[in-house]
Amino acid sequence: MEKDILILGIESSCDETAAAVVKNGREVLSNVISSQIDLHKLYGGVVPEIASRKHIEKINQVIEEAMEEAKVTFEDIDAIGVTYGPGLVGALLVGVAEAKAISYATGIPLVGTHHIEGHVSANYIENKELEPPFLCLIVSGGHTHLVIVKEYGKYEIIGRTRDDAAGEAFDKVARAIGLGYPGGPKIDALAKEGDGKAIAFPRAHIEGAPFDFSFSGVKSAVLNHINHCEMKGIEVNRADIAASFQEAVVDVLVSKTMAAAKEYGMTKIALAGGVASNKGLRSGMELACKKHNLSLFYPSPIYCTDNAAMIASAAYYEYKNGTRHGLDLNAIPNLKIGQRQ
Repeated sequence: MEKDILILGIESSCDETAAAVVKNGREVLSNVISSQIDLHKLYGGVVPEIASRKHIEKINQVIEEAMEEAKVTFEDIDAIGVTYGPGLVGALLVGVAEAKAISYATGIPLVGTHHIEGHVSANYIENKELEPPFLCLIVSGGHTHLVIVKEYGKYEIIGRTRDDAAGEAFDKVARAIGLGYPGGPKIDALAKEGDGKAIAFPRAHIEGAPFDFSFSGVKSAVLNHINHCEMKGIEVNRADIAASFQEAVVDVLVSKTMAAAKEYGMTKIALAGGVASNKGLRSGMELACKKHNLSLFYPSPIYCTDNAAMIASAAYYEYKNGTRHGLDLNAIPNLKIGQRQ
């Protein structure tokens, strides 16, 4: 029987300081997240310097807590998986420096891990039966991608956003209608009270790139609608705006995913990233998958937000593939999917 492999995962790419211990890439022994949302709310978005300072304050205690909760010591850990990109460079450096320090002091192998590939791997944690190949729609604050997961650690990008990521558009629209930060969950909640058919916001289709996305047009259309209402003295119906905007975004995400599944002969669809916990997106995708007889997978909300369990899961497969990093591992803020240092 193969020996169990325990990975300590460390994540600090944005405004969550997180550590987790995961067994064999799928079984979470601990998952500790220290969120900074309340700090950044005051500024309407993440302030990089504040995020980095907070990571420095929290990272040791988050790791200690994760180790205690998992009832393990460093002697039990086979490798340390740490996010080295993409993300905010100062925030990433805190996690990378910490992981290198532990690796240097203990001799435990270091495995630099891609943040977005971590989001994809979050699907392995609760869906034990999910194995590549499958099609994954990655939707977060900074990324919107359609990716074929060919095998563990092998990705083919077939579609990406040309401008705003879906999560970024959610945040900007939320700010415009006075909902504040973080925008995604607030729009999702308000949309339930509105009529998604009330306002016909545009759906962008890109000539010659059927699986690429563009969300700046729908965001501008929302801002124009609000300005038009204010100029004409018409009451701004925030719930209808939220519902109609969300429906426009979900419609594009779902239709392009279905078209890609058909084109590439995929029967398994997975969702990943912060926006994967959006109820409108989940229900839209469930209906479409049922109609086209496809299997749908997505993580629980706790594994959709930034967390270290997903990083440990991705690191496990990298470790099994023979990936090891030296103490020269550096943070790469704009690291591409499938790119390796």
